[in-house]
Amino acid sequence: MKKLISAKLAENVLLVALGLLLIFHVLVLLKVLPANMIWGGQANAGNLLMLESIALVVTMLFGLTIAAKTGYVNAGKFAGVVNVLVWLIFAFLLLNTLGNLASGVSAENFIFAPITLILAFCAFRLAIEK
Repeated sequence: MKKLISAKLAENVLLVALGLLLIFHVLVLLKVLPANMIWGGQANAGNLLMLESIALVVTMLFGLTIAAKTGYVNAGKFAGVVNVLVWLIFAFLLLNTLGNLASGVSAENFIFAPITLILAFCAFRLAIEK
């Protein structure tokens, strides 16, 4: 596994992808992108702000965790917690891939599922790094 992709490349892919995901969710909130292409098509005007706020917070926490694992942010005495969180990010991304595949929204099936699977692979690579 460690020979397929370097930890540094996995870190950078994850950080760039999470940054792009933040921009994506902001564009959905600003109604530049349609809300029906996310959340399994279940987002509507009544719950969009709540769902997207949660998505933004989770994405930022994931980014902070990855940045701490990479050393861009000093984890200090929380290095053990960061390692556990990276494993949880990996598990979340795997489950999210399954959710994207189960969705009735074409964009989630054919665009987001493969991307999420690649990100899960990167998170796994980062999680096994010492």
